[in-house]
Amino acid sequence: MAILTPLSQQFTTGFVPLYPAASFTDSRARMEYHHTSEMNGVVADYFSMCNEPERNSLCREEKHSEDAADSNNLCHIEKAYSTILSELGEDVDREGLLRTPLRAAKAMQFLTKGYKETTQDILNDAIFDENHEEMVIVKDIDLFSLCEHHLVPFYGKAHIAYLPNKKVVGLSKLARIVEIYSRRLQVQERLTKQIASAISEALEPAGVAVVIEAAHMCMVMRGVQKMNASTVTSVMLGRFHDDPEVRTEFLIRSEY
Repeated sequence: MAILTPLSQQFTTGFVPLYPAASFTDSRARMEYHHTSEMNGVVADYFSMCNEPERNSLCREEKHSEDAADSNNLCHIEKAYSTILSELGEDVDREGLLRTPLRAAKAMQFLTKGYKETTQDILNDAIFDENHEEMVIVKDIDLFSLCEHHLVPFYGKAHIAYLPNKKVVGLSKLARIVEIYSRRLQVQERLTKQIASAISEALEPAGVAVVIEAAHMCMVMRGVQKMNASTVTSVMLGRFHDDPEVRTEFLIRSEY
């Protein structure tokens, strides 16, 4: 009966032997066998690279550096919120506000996390060759963003369409693109254009259309205080811009 070498020992030696599958009697052994089989042939180079102490040290330093930078940013934002509360006349030492600056700082980092994300990060493995040229529409995508003028929310829905040019993208990725650009300080007009441009650059389709309808709290809870006002913006690229029939089809099908 063949003896299964633990993966930890295989990693140390840099050699991954192949064993007959029939010699394994439990699921864990079979899983390690398949994993070993797939990696055979390139594993020596891989483990040679990963076992380099210098490389591991650099990876740890980079991770620690990123964590330290995030922690430092959070600390600065927390102090800024504490100052704002104090200048508003609040007692930042009272029970209800003791952790409010930290909570607000974490919330702001989440609401602006799109600055650290790119479309390349989410689309690398989600674009597929496909002989499809008819319109693809994903509508009613919820979005939440912050108005860059007053730092108050605006929220609504995005409707996206594109005409494939032999390439399609995973449908959820369109919603992820909306998320990337909406989680920044924004104006609705720029947000609409950024979403359309990102899809156009990634897929090189025959056309892209984006419509956003949103309510802005800077118009509802301050200023003119118009509760029922909503703002609609659109960007049409390619055939959606040049061909009125294509544009009309999208607006009808997205109920605009």
